[in-house]
Amino acid sequence: MAFRDLREYMTLLEQRGQLKRISAPVDPRLEICEITDRVSKQVGPGLLFENPVNRETGETYATPVAINLMGSFDRMAWALGVDAATGTWRDLDAKAKQLMELLPLDMPASMKGKLDVLMGLKDLATAGAKEVKRAPVQEVVLRGDGVDLTKLPVLTTWPEDGGPFITLPLVVTSNLKGRPNVGMYRLQVFDRNTTGLHIHEHHDGAKNLRAWKESGATRVPVSVALGADPVTIFSATAPVPPMIDEYLFSGILRGEPVEVVKCLTNDLMVPANAEIVLEGWCDPDETRWEGPFGDHTGYYSLADYFPVFHVEAITMRRDAIYPATIVGRPPMEDCYLAKATERIFLPVVRAMMPEVIDYDLPLEGVFHNCAIFQIKKEFPGQAFRVMNFAWSMGQMMFTKYVIVVDEDVDCHDYSQVAWRCFNNVDPSRDILISKGPLDRLDHSSNFESFGYKMGIDATRPIANEGHEREWPDALEMDSEVKARVDAMWTELGL
Repeated sequence: MAFRDLREYMTLLEQRGQLKRISAPVDPRLEICEITDRVSKQVGPGLLFENPVNRETGETYATPVAINLMGSFDRMAWALGVDAATGTWRDLDAKAKQLMELLPLDMPASMKGKLDVLMGLKDLATAGAKEVKRAPVQEVVLRGDGVDLTKLPVLTTWPEDGGPFITLPLVVTSNLKGRPNVGMYRLQVFDRNTTGLHIHEHHDGAKNLRAWKESGATRVPVSVALGADPVTIFSATAPVPPMIDEYLFSGILRGEPVEVVKCLTNDLMVPANAEIVLEGWCDPDETRWEGPFGDHTGYYSLADYFPVFHVEAITMRRDAIYPATIVGRPPMEDCYLAKATERIFLPVVRAMMPEVIDYDLPLEGVFHNCAIFQIKKEFPGQAFRVMNFAWSMGQMMFTKYVIVVDEDVDCHDYSQVAWRCFNNVDPSRDILISKGPLDRLDHSSNFESFGYKMGIDATRPIANEGHEREWPDALEMDSEVKARVDAMWTELGL
């Protein structure tokens, strides 16, 4: 059974000694970040700050803060439905295979054809969002003067941040036909009822805003859910295939549909079992200076103009929990979300590039800066095919460095990968420089969201790849000698 909501998941964490309650008063301004950062670097437990306090005013917030709930490989696997008692992180690979069996890659071109395929798959057809009329997240309704975002313990995470930011939001928009998109875009709180909406031009949410603008709309409906079930939170961060939406994707992973409820002030559907929902709108022509923000790159992302989100209503549970995350130099909670994406989408990558055995997105690459592919090489130039194909695959277009190694190299062992790169690569033969879109947070490029990328072929050269000399064998001990030493190892006392 999937977790119904965030608190059900938190109950499991507490039962397994992976949730630490902190009763001491702690300020959401910087203090929670400093504590959580130290815990993250130690791969410590999830945290529940029960008494957040504003030290400047002396005010105690009514809402506790939950953070770092998915900040380890084990907790991330449990969040996605791996059995907490018997399962391991690697069980995500099996879950990914099950998912792949449900997602057809060769979809018909026509909308009717797509619908026929989707409806013909029982698990897909029954996994879509399920609308309910009554929802825990609408137990308390605040409108008008009751809307006050400053009453929430929104975190200011780093000293030079432009202000407090909502860091774990599920931002719900729709296209003109009503199809939902759920993305995770940070929200800088400006005042009681307005925030920034840090939404990059490449994202589907931004595409929706552009479509509404082109239609002439001046009030685009936007709602923000805080604290859905953990699979739906993950789905908001995942590069979901274009033929399905995030609620459907979450339902497939969960094995049961996500319960949603219609907002009170617009027609958007939000998770019924969320903790808090902010309902409102954006004017596509209105922007405001937002940032800077201490980001997952480990540097401050620069301030710029972004859309303004106007909050008309806040709905919540009577005993709501405020969920948050912090980002910064790895490892942090968002790294494990990225690694889950790596595992869940491995079958998709292998279906598109059959030579790929495995791949790795290093934590230090912060999602979009590095991908290492382990391939079965069969023809000249194959590593370069993998590089170019990777750059054509959805959000992998942002990958700044693509490294390709042979099938006998464990792509998750960075020492092995570095050894091949430093010893096998001839820059005149094995380096590919390309250019194209980059993640907006890439501060090293000369241009915003655009720049150069590099592919590194660290595979062993084969015929017709330009290496005419003999290639040496790697050192490997005789198998019989290894077996004899294995047998005497305990006796050696080493």
